Amino acid sequence: MVKLSVVIPVYNEVSTIEEIIRRVKQVDIDKEIVVVDDYSTDGTRQHLEKMEQAGDIRVFYHQQNMGKGAAIRTAFKHVQGEITIIQDADLEYDPNEYSRLIQPIVDGEADVVFGSRFIGGSHRVLLFWHYAGNKLLTLLSNMFTNLNLTDMETCYKVFKTEVIKKIEIKSNRFGFEPEITAKVAKLKCCIYELPISYYGRDYSQGKKITWRDGFVALWSIIKYRFTD
Repeated sequence: MVKLSVVIPVYNEVSTIEEIIRRVKQVDIDKEIVVVDDYSTDGTRQHLEKMEQAGDIRVFYHQQNMGKGAAIRTAFKHVQGEITIIQDADLEYDPNEYSRLIQPIVDGEADVVFGSRFIGGSHRVLLFWHYAGNKLLTLLSNMFTNLNLTDMETCYKVFKTEVIKKIEIKSNRFGFEPEITAKVAKLKCCIYELPISYYGRDYSQGKKITWRDGFVALWSIIKYRFTD
């Protein structure tokens, strides 16, 4: 048996934060839940304070908004399980898939597992240009890392915790995705990719990533190919 650390970066998710934590708690795996609030201003922080008092989760609070990468960096410092997974605070990804995602690591076959939205599983049909941007960034990342991933930008990334303890995350925003991909590639980690379901939301529902983040990701792909 291993313990799973579920890392949840949060920023202004008042409408979904209680539900996603409820769903994570329901997963029948020995786990800890590590939440980092990236200075939410919509009432999310107050909900987290109440849930933290009730127990079962640990919450860390940023005193200014720094970005998803910065929140994950904070969480990685505090994880205690043998395996760590990243969970977005919206409802786009299904925690019921944890058991399948961690299995290659539990079996000793993988160091890192990516959950791919593009190789199977149900998904909401939505936002063509967002899809095209993801595919382009994944292609460019693969060219620089010599991997053959289908979904570099996926939220569901699972790691042996000992792997992430070797990596210093520098990206503060969505540049985290290509940065961590480049760095696990440099470590020669054994990477698996498994299909996942995806229930995407649009910008009216609170989606935050924009075309500007695409340019940051592009720069990060190049930067972390040649630097640590």
